[in-house]
Amino acid sequence: MTHKLYLALGSNLGNREENLRRALALIDERVGSVYRVSSSMETEPVGFSSTNKFINLVCLVHTMMSPMACLRETQKIEEELGRTKKSTYADGILQHFDRTIDIDLLTYDDITISTPELTLPHPRMKERDFVMRTLEEIS
Repeated sequence: MTHKLYLALGSNLGNREENLRRALALIDERVGSVYRVSSSMETEPVGFSSTNKFINLVCLVHTMMSPMACLRETQKIEEELGRTKKSTYADGILQHFDRTIDIDLLTYDDITISTPELTLPHPRMKERDFVMRTLEEIS
């Protein structure tokens, strides 16, 4: 059975456009068929200060993989493309870092998941205008 997976991608280090292109190609190869891709938006970082702006986009992927398998594979893709730090909690505050690529699972069909590793739908997607605008563009 094929599932609809929406992903948000962002990059604010290095050749941002190339980072996004490479991530989309790897997603298409390893996670599922990239069916639609939104236009990209340049945005300020959310949740931390940096002089490096992000380029963000959203894509729709048709996948046969489970949500957890999608999460594991997108995390591998992030590492392969040079992401070295994940957002972490320190003293009860979520800390973000600049990154070559960030891939967030937004929704997977209409299911709801809440585990320590994965929450679907993404808990902060509605707070991020760039996610909602690009999601609306392709849905």
